[in-house]
Amino acid sequence: MKDGSTILGVSAFFHDAAAAVVRDGKVVAAAQEERFTRIKGDPSFPEKAITACMETAGLTLKDLDMVVFHEKPWLHFERLIETAIAVAPKGLPLFLRAMPVWLRERLFLHRLFKRKLGTDLPLEYAGHHESHMAAAFYPSPFETAAILTVDGVGEWSTTSLGVGRGAKIDLLSEMRFPHSLGLLYSAFTAYLGFRVNFGEYKVMGLAPYGEPAYVDAIKNTIVEMRNDGSFRLNMRYFDYTHAMRTTNPRFWALFGGKPRRPEGPLNQRHMDVARSIQQVCEDILLGLARHAHERTGERKLVLAGGVALNCVANGRILREGPFDDMWVQPASGDAGSAIGAALAVWHGHLGHSRKRPSGDLMQGALLGPEHGHDEVTGTLAGFGAKWHEFDEVGIADEVARRVAAGQVVGHLSGRMEFGPRALGNRSILGDPRLPGMQRRMNLKIKFRESFRPFAPAVLAERANDWFDLDGASPYMLLVSLVQQAHRLPIDNDDAYKKGLALLDVRRSDIPAVTHVDWSARVQTVDAGTNPRFHAILAAFERLTGCPVMINTSFNVRGEPIVATPQDAFRCFQQTDMDALVLNNCVVDRTEQPKELIERDWSREFEQD
Repeated sequence: MKDGSTILGVSAFFHDAAAAVVRDGKVVAAAQEERFTRIKGDPSFPEKAITACMETAGLTLKDLDMVVFHEKPWLHFERLIETAIAVAPKGLPLFLRAMPVWLRERLFLHRLFKRKLGTDLPLEYAGHHESHMAAAFYPSPFETAAILTVDGVGEWSTTSLGVGRGAKIDLLSEMRFPHSLGLLYSAFTAYLGFRVNFGEYKVMGLAPYGEPAYVDAIKNTIVEMRNDGSFRLNMRYFDYTHAMRTTNPRFWALFGGKPRRPEGPLNQRHMDVARSIQQVCEDILLGLARHAHERTGERKLVLAGGVALNCVANGRILREGPFDDMWVQPASGDAGSAIGAALAVWHGHLGHSRKRPSGDLMQGALLGPEHGHDEVTGTLAGFGAKWHEFDEVGIADEVARRVAAGQVVGHLSGRMEFGPRALGNRSILGDPRLPGMQRRMNLKIKFRESFRPFAPAVLAERANDWFDLDGASPYMLLVSLVQQAHRLPIDNDDAYKKGLALLDVRRSDIPAVTHVDWSARVQTVDAGTNPRFHAILAAFERLTGCPVMINTSFNVRGEPIVATPQDAFRCFQQTDMDALVLNNCVVDRTEQPKELIERDWSREFEQD
């Protein structure tokens, strides 16, 4: 394929379907289907995401030279059949449930793509972990690196180790289904009453409230960890090979009770289980990283796969592991495989060279569509809202002023982020210095569990003054500790608190983003990557002396991050946010007609 060619990468059918456009080896657009359908984790064919990517890139389908899918369906189908035979007859109902869609659609993707796209473009396939590895290495800032990808399962692979040098990636070893760290963590996620593929980060957030009481039980009974970093699961405790549930009564007895009912009360045992599986996950990943260094001799590591979103484990690998530097693909899950599939074919299959990176090529993950002034004002006028307009300097000062005054501000501007994290352009912002802000934002803005921590966004040049962080963390994928200088002494009465009572203990100068173990999931904000968000943080520091803000995704529990001004306004009017910022327009809640804020618009827009 010639230079200047354009490839459409697609991931779909499992969770977080997405599309990406790669032109001459550069990622020019990427988006997830959920943002447009408003179905969280939408796995369906990403028609709307494809359309959005083509429009963002200024292209039409006629400009495409090839489509690449992020896995090899026949290998996946082979696993389904072999697994069904291996566990027969127990797996028959699950097998029969899966077969119709495979026989009708997924084994014949060329027909589906031709029908959906209306054109008969060449269709190529990249392996699932091949796509993850390409997404980890090719956009990274490293010329050479060890590559580690860890997820639930793709085709057969669950964990892959490789090495990238220039434009070439070599697979060195892999682990195969059913032995999977991703599926192990998801089994505990389901046991703790959270939704698989969506609630794993809740387990991670719950873990610091507990004690590692079950670590030995996990390591001695259900996980065999080996010297080379690999591991095996004792499948007597798991049902995911043949049933819709992940665990069984043998597993439940080991951890002292039946699975927690979704939305049921959380007790100390649940917190201890969360802490224990989090520690085991970290230990396994650290072992894998050490083996990767030993096997490759590389000084740098790149990560992808859904497990790479475990930012607590990432922080530990960076602190305790043997590598000098590490980069994590910001869309590490299946969404990022759309990028990886396209790059795997461009470099790996077609042999195009890779330009020596001067920084990472994800462009701050700001790869989605943006919305102009006319669309914003048209949306606000259509809702009957009142608003004020500012210039670019004035809007940064206005946002900072409102946050410093204790307001919660929804902020939409610029290109939409790709991946699970809002990085300033589709964010809800708050003052981290206020002790009650975490509880308020969790319960009245996000409508989610009170134990969930919030992430701090900090000026990149000031990050080390506030956090024990050596280097950048632009994608909110590293956890580090709040610096000692900003921690507060703990009273004797507070020192003996346990469980959720720890929420009431003020631990630092920025309590709303300091977790109970003094950790924080840090986002460093660079002026070159996101000048607007950097300007807002700089203005906040001028007002308060603090270069840190709460940055949480602009959505409520159970919904995807907002994509459009209309999505943002509907989220604003259904929550307790004080102000909404759309580009340079500011909507103050107190100035809106009462019926506008109190009215439920969902019925009127359910056909959008």
